Amino acid sequence: MDKPASTRQLKVAREIQKDLAEIIRAKGMATFNGALVTVSEVRVSPDLSVAKVYVSVFPSDKQEFVMQWLEENNKALRGELGHQVAKQFRIVPELVFYLDTTLDYAEHIEELLKK
Repeated sequence: MDKPASTRQLKVAREIQKDLAEIIRAKGMATFNGALVTVSEVRVSPDLSVAKVYVSVFPSDKQEFVMQWLEENNKALRGELGHQVAKQFRIVPELVFYLDTTLDYAEHIEELLKK
């Protein structure tokens, strides 16, 4: 079982989530082929070197495109994040993107309940 995140980890995660959401929002929906991309959660490793970034994508048929775009532009996104958090962090964590499927799951449950 994982140890609960430290206060420092939580603060760093919140800051990364806020700044990365702003960077992605600034790119605009056109960048993501008309998809709405939301940074739903960020979890930072205990040594603050890796940030797991969970993104939700709407509509869900654009998920593959968005995840591929995020992977291909990972270095550039990390660079932009670095400029924004340079004063707060010594190192900018490596970004690892994951698809947050909780929205799809909730939608699926809702459909099942309707039946």
